[in-house]
Amino acid sequence: MNGEWSVIGAIAERRIQEAQERGEFDDLPGAGRPLQLDAMSHVPQELRMAYTILRNANCLPPELEERKEIQKLADLLEGCEDERVRVRQMERLRFLILRTRMRHSRSLLLEEHDAYYDKLLARLEHGGNGATPDK
Repeated sequence: MNGEWSVIGAIAERRIQEAQERGEFDDLPGAGRPLQLDAMSHVPQELRMAYTILRNANCLPPELEERKEIQKLADLLEGCEDERVRVRQMERLRFLILRTRMRHSRSLLLEEHDAYYDKLLARLEHGGNGATPDK
């Protein structure tokens, strides 16, 4: 059976290659634009139903709740003008990131070696006015 699928796959690949050479895939709708992926495309298939139920009940999984809390704090920091308050909030943000990283034994998108984290710090260093130093 496995050999049969490899033959079918080879035939399909050859036909796709021939169609590409004839230009049959040129000028397709959406060509050159990013794909519109489903909001749940990153969630494993076996978890999608559970996540859908949670979403419909206005409940977030714990890791998303933590990310939401971190994002909210980062947004608040952006508009903070008091230096002492900003320092305390940055410490709280670092604590939340560290706690989440330790709890899940994996990194978050917002951490020290992440480009977004660097941009956030640059904005905060310049008073949250949106100006960032040239790099």
